[in-house]
Amino acid sequence: MEKLELRNVKLQWLNGGVNHLDGGAMFGVVPKALWSRKYAVNDKNQIELRADPILIQAEGKNFLVESGMGNGKLNEKQKRNFGVLEESRLDSELEKLGLKPGDIDYLLMTHMHFDHACGLTKVSGGELVSVFPNAKIVTSQVEWDEMRNPNIRSKSTYWKENWHGIEQQVETFEKEWSFGPIKMIHTGGHSDGHSILIIEDEELTVVHMADIMPTHAHQNPLWVLAYDDYPMDSIFSKQKWLEFGINRDAWFTFYHDAVYRAVKFGQDGKITESIARKK
Repeated sequence: MEKLELRNVKLQWLNGGVNHLDGGAMFGVVPKALWSRKYAVNDKNQIELRADPILIQAEGKNFLVESGMGNGKLNEKQKRNFGVLEESRLDSELEKLGLKPGDIDYLLMTHMHFDHACGLTKVSGGELVSVFPNAKIVTSQVEWDEMRNPNIRSKSTYWKENWHGIEQQVETFEKEWSFGPIKMIHTGGHSDGHSILIIEDEELTVVHMADIMPTHAHQNPLWVLAYDDYPMDSIFSKQKWLEFGINRDAWFTFYHDAVYRAVKFGQDGKITESIARKK
């Protein structure tokens, strides 16, 4: 479990599963000759994307950023189409830390696409129940509304199986939500309700841009996903928060990156420090 320890905040990455998506879709209009220099691609033109939640411990609370791929939620066709070679090991990962799903106080959902939200529910006794029964599940109001009433484009990624059974736990916000050193900010872009996380612990800063910068290879503001519903919003937000983070020598953290858990970028855009994912 890779860690990033600040002054009063500790982050640890947990194994939430992995999928493989088309590299062209993940880099949009960027030619393969360019993006493939920065991120490995297999013979099916797929890139590896982790779905690894980040456990944040601060203010005596346990926060989990995203919920992973879950277990037993995907049928064989979905596993094949999404390149899911590994489902979540979240229970055993928490157990190693002396924790149980019931010990999670907050689920911070930057958005609720299936690869972020499948781990929220499970089937028990023939019904969908919450995996994290004591947690408040925090997401933007826009995201929560679309999750339950997806449009023609988004219905393929917002599944009722991922929100039935957790309705009473959901806490929404309009522009910002905060608890201690952690702040969620609604940006839109990847989805209409997409949010990012900022952690400010004394003089140390962490920026988690979720799927508007899903990997270190998406650093260029113009390199946006074909999956983004509002790409210009992604571009503007990435520009803004990259500048914010670089000026503060911040760590940029990732949920999907198969190479790095976190990096720092210099003013020239080059990586100056990094925490690599152990394979």
